[in-house]
Amino acid sequence: MGIKRGPSDADAFENDNRRRRDEGPIHDIGIPENQDIDEDFSGQLLVPKHATMDVTAQSHNFQRDSVSYIFGDHDYTWLPLKHDHESRPLWITEDGHIILEGFSPIAEKAIDFLITISEPVSRPSHIHEYKLTPYSLYAAVSVGLETEDIIEVLSRLSKVPVPESILGLIRDCTLSYGKVKLVLKHNRYFVESSHPEMLQKLLRDPVIRESRLVGDEDPNSNGALITGKAPNAKDLSIPGVKKDVPDPNRPANSTDGAAPGTAAQGDEGIFAVVGLDKDDDDVENDDVHSFEISSASVETVKKRCNELDYPMLEEYDFRNDTLNPDLEIDLKPITVIRPYQEKSLSKMFGNGRARSGIIVLPCGAGKTLVGITAACTVKKSTLVLCTSSVSVLQWKQQFLLWSNIKPHQIALFTSDQKEKFLGAAGIVISTYSMVANTRNRSHDSQKMMNFLKSREWGFLLLDEVHVVPANMFRKVLTTIAAHAKLGLTATLVREDEKIDDLNFLIGPKLYEANWMDLASKGHIANVQCAEVWCPMTPAFYREYLRESSRKRTLLYVMNPNKFQACQYLIRYHEERGDKIIVFSDNVYALVAYARKLEKPFIYGETSQQERVRILANFQYNPQINTIFLSKVGDTSIDLPEATCLIQVSSHYGSRRQEAQRLGRILRAKRRNDEGFNAFFYSLVSKDTQEMYYSTKRQQFLIDQGYAFKVITNLDGMDQQQDLVYSTPEEQLSLLNTVLLAQESEADLNDDVEPDADDLTGNTSRRSGAGGRSVFSQVGSSVAGGSSGARRTTGGLNSLSGGDQMAYIEYNKAVNLRDNKNKGERHTLFKKYYDAMPITLISLNNDEFKVDKKVAERSILIKNMLEDVGETDAPIPLPNVSSPVLSKVIEYCEYHRDDPIQTQDPSDDPRKRSNDIEEWDMKFMQVDQEMLFEVILAANYLDIKPLLDVGCKTVANIIKGKNPEEIRAAFNIVNDFTPEEEAQIKKENEWAEDR
Repeated sequence: MGIKRGPSDADAFENDNRRRRDEGPIHDIGIPENQDIDEDFSGQLLVPKHATMDVTAQSHNFQRDSVSYIFGDHDYTWLPLKHDHESRPLWITEDGHIILEGFSPIAEKAIDFLITISEPVSRPSHIHEYKLTPYSLYAAVSVGLETEDIIEVLSRLSKVPVPESILGLIRDCTLSYGKVKLVLKHNRYFVESSHPEMLQKLLRDPVIRESRLVGDEDPNSNGALITGKAPNAKDLSIPGVKKDVPDPNRPANSTDGAAPGTAAQGDEGIFAVVGLDKDDDDVENDDVHSFEISSASVETVKKRCNELDYPMLEEYDFRNDTLNPDLEIDLKPITVIRPYQEKSLSKMFGNGRARSGIIVLPCGAGKTLVGITAACTVKKSTLVLCTSSVSVLQWKQQFLLWSNIKPHQIALFTSDQKEKFLGAAGIVISTYSMVANTRNRSHDSQKMMNFLKSREWGFLLLDEVHVVPANMFRKVLTTIAAHAKLGLTATLVREDEKIDDLNFLIGPKLYEANWMDLASKGHIANVQCAEVWCPMTPAFYREYLRESSRKRTLLYVMNPNKFQACQYLIRYHEERGDKIIVFSDNVYALVAYARKLEKPFIYGETSQQERVRILANFQYNPQINTIFLSKVGDTSIDLPEATCLIQVSSHYGSRRQEAQRLGRILRAKRRNDEGFNAFFYSLVSKDTQEMYYSTKRQQFLIDQGYAFKVITNLDGMDQQQDLVYSTPEEQLSLLNTVLLAQESEADLNDDVEPDADDLTGNTSRRSGAGGRSVFSQVGSSVAGGSSGARRTTGGLNSLSGGDQMAYIEYNKAVNLRDNKNKGERHTLFKKYYDAMPITLISLNNDEFKVDKKVAERSILIKNMLEDVGETDAPIPLPNVSSPVLSKVIEYCEYHRDDPIQTQDPSDDPRKRSNDIEEWDMKFMQVDQEMLFEVILAANYLDIKPLLDVGCKTVANIIKGKNPEEIRAAFNIVNDFTPEEEAQIKKENEWAEDR
């Protein structure tokens, strides 16, 4: 049955156009000032005026009663119900929200319709929520729906009359969009429409009229429009589609469910439109009209149509493209695609041409196979862009697995491989950053880019299309000449609201699957989601309340209880035979967890060879059942064996990242366990900001129908005897390490691919020479590294060797308040604890027992004792060697009865170096190496008098000496040129005596 067109479309167009002229000019979407936008594609930023329409702002007719204040603007109790509303499945509100009863007999077909015309907001088991938006209506038009069809079906399915504001929105957004198409056929560009009056209107515009081509050989050279039959998909077969076999047991006139009203008439009236797969085939008898434009003016015409608020849909008539050579590729005979994959591809190839757009499928649902099948259908040269070099290799493997493409027809463009395919047509797989980079390139990279730019690509496949900023998309789309574009993603959401740009840069959303529906049918795993609350230890939580926000991140990620929960879950699931992925956005924590638990890990600077080796062992080696990944593993890594995911650190409140990580375990499992067959744990430190972020992150998955249960106590963990950081001294040692870490270790944005841009002279960002990890550099000089002097620049902490140290300030007011609240201890116990010796552990693991009064000469040790309370647990001092610690204890023993010197006295006189006591002067008569070690230890232990004595001793050594004598005293080699010396003297004139 053919689709009915509204008889008043032409009149509505005229009225709509008149209203546009009255309302004024078109407004472009905003462009941030800090974005570099090339003039070549500035026209693509123009979007139709109605695309920015705010539906909510149009609804002002809410009726109020005595309880409306409870529900606010979401009070819809006043909506009038139809007399047969029980048989209709949905409500429509004035602000564009649609509420669907998921248990309705016709819910499945209604969902197919709603997915086409609206955006899903929330889809739990029984009640679904959708939202009508201009972009969703544009997408509906792009797959063949007409204005009056949308209104008619909504009216039949709705329990309430469709509000006038919604009728106006539908007409405004669908009357112009999609009525004009830009079609490439026979290597010529045509502006095509089934509405001749619209083409005549466009031709009255001088810009479009000048772009028109009228050939002498054209029988319509008198200026009339070219008229022909509408395209259809009768002769087009999508590879991998299983042919329908009639069911002899099914009645010929059977239906899937009852429709409103009479069953037979209702089904035929509604589902002729709801069954969207038939739309394009049913219009084969319609006429289409067109006129040709020059290829050089294509961008000009597209821009002008946007300005006139008649945006063009792009279609590629690939079967009639004889200029670009065909690619010999097809799916292997054993490859059969699933029904939802077939449905998504039917939206792209519904009329026998390739529509550009976006397909949204859950992670693990076979997006890669959808892209490969589309490439096998177009059969032209294909460019695949993905997010990382690991994804590039996986795409190549998938092409070879599912299709009959020859290996020499696939070329890779990464920092390691820059090759061209053999033959006239082929496939190139690369990353977004390699193609979009506009900075200096190596010679081989530039040659490869010239190769990509010099060709016409029949098909551009964009994997994980949501992850790249909009301005990078514009660079890619203007750099590469592609006739059809397909974006694949599982999460069409971004926190910066740039997703809307994709509708006009790539195309509308063609299809979106329901996650829970696919899980119930066994296409993806059935996942149990849980949030595990990990209490902060008292010492960690005290520092958490004191520290800055960046250091707080490290403290709640490195929480010892979170370590133990992670270890327990890994052990539990490994015993079940699961394969486990542990995610941490924070690289510092990733390395610490992996090394402590003795598991392999991958992060941004892990070499490509090492990544492949680790992933292969994880997949095929039964001895490697757990790997740790940073955010480089969020997308495009195919690990179908993974059945358990543990998240210890995440990127704040990113909903997209939560869904992408869940996707690592969503692939259908080989085990057919009853109930849940995959597990997703998010470890959260209790009573910290991480709990807020966790709630925000879960929202997308909750909207997809997933439920998170909260686990406050892991059963059986208390009986585990060998968990890490289970003793107070181990926890104190970990706290000490975290406090000494630089605040930059809390950054979540510096874990990047090392070869992302393939720039000449590229340098490492986190590791030292040779790609050493951040941990291998700590203490390298102690381990016997090179001791050669070198010139460097930096702050005072860097120049004094304090890069790995923290200068801790304590809030005296808070400490005083805490001490006041502790209460007075009984005199008997106070004397006992004061007399108990303190054990200090040096870098060499030697024990030093000292009186508490001596140990408290160090502010650092004093605060540690306050944190841990009365205990005989030793205090670890991993930054002080045994000889130096012995020297420091000697100083503290002598000065044990001295008053504690304040850190920053306001009445401190001008610093002098001639007031060192005789005992201190003899104490400091050591070699230079020991002198500087004592100074660093005094700084670390926060013993200010000892630090002052050490600094004054150094000042006395250099006092009265010229630069040459100072260099001789400290064995410093002068490698400054005279010009550099003069410049330094000029910059430091203020320091010289006048």
